[in-house]
Amino acid sequence: MRNQMPKTFTLLASSALLVAAASSAQAQADRSDWPDNFTVGTASQGGTYFVYGSGWANFIADELGVSGGGEVTGGPTQNLALVHTGDMAFGLTTMGPASDAVKGESPLAPGMKMDNVCAMFPMYETPFSITALSDSGIESISDIPDGARIGFGPAASTSDTYFPAILETLGVDFERRNGGWSDLGGQLQDGLLDVVAFAAGIPIPAVSQLEVQTDVNIIEFNEEELATVLENFPVAEFMIPANTYTTLEEDARAVSMWNFAIAGCDLPEDFVYEVTKATMENNDRMRSVHRSAETTIPENIKHNTVLPFHPGAARWYEENGYEIADDMIN
Repeated sequence: MRNQMPKTFTLLASSALLVAAASSAQAQADRSDWPDNFTVGTASQGGTYFVYGSGWANFIADELGVSGGGEVTGGPTQNLALVHTGDMAFGLTTMGPASDAVKGESPLAPGMKMDNVCAMFPMYETPFSITALSDSGIESISDIPDGARIGFGPAASTSDTYFPAILETLGVDFERRNGGWSDLGGQLQDGLLDVVAFAAGIPIPAVSQLEVQTDVNIIEFNEEELATVLENFPVAEFMIPANTYTTLEEDARAVSMWNFAIAGCDLPEDFVYEVTKATMENNDRMRSVHRSAETTIPENIKHNTVLPFHPGAARWYEENGYEIADDMIN
């Protein structure tokens, strides 16, 4: 006699299969409006943005099964414009340029309020630091000679936007030069520049490379200079840990500005939710991309007081106990 399954078991099994099929179909439907690929606006090669952004893009592409990658750009100010116009899905930026962009004061598009830019997650603080060759004799900001050739990074980058004004406020007279961080590091080593004024996450690859090839001085702000800069610019006090570079014997006094990853506000909510979830729940993987990602944690969303959060990102934070004011969600 043939064995027969109890009807109740058969019905339960059939129900389970139907639920699984429905769930699978729903999962497919949830991705129906996702982009086929994405690009992340970073900055010049040799800087932290390029390493961090490209590594993060590869991680998200692997994690979510969507083709994506980082792209060289002019940095935070240009990234805001590229995301606003939809030329790039994601970008990396700092709070100073972001504040200018939402007020319509971006140097790239004066008068245009960039309202299609939403925050996703905190990255790290960008310290403003100065590097010179040891044999230059420049050991402090006051040692920088009149007419010094100073490299400020790519045009319209955070460094180029704020560092010249900072040094002018501190009484430094200079010739302004622009370029990618790797190029400027090479020019410093070749004697074509006197100083490079870096605003980038630490350790800055170009500085680490310089240390291997020659002796450098990493110049800190003294207490009086620090007070002047804090009073006049949208920055915070910061200490560069001594273990960041072999050159440093003790922590170096600096200032910093927070960085956030941004997304086009019109990107699908579920897509940005999954991107945020993957990033926030895999900090070990993020630190393997760049060690500055140790501060890429949800507790640091409080440092964004400028850009509205994307609804997809906000949903992940709220589900995990992090409050965001209603007027800070797009």
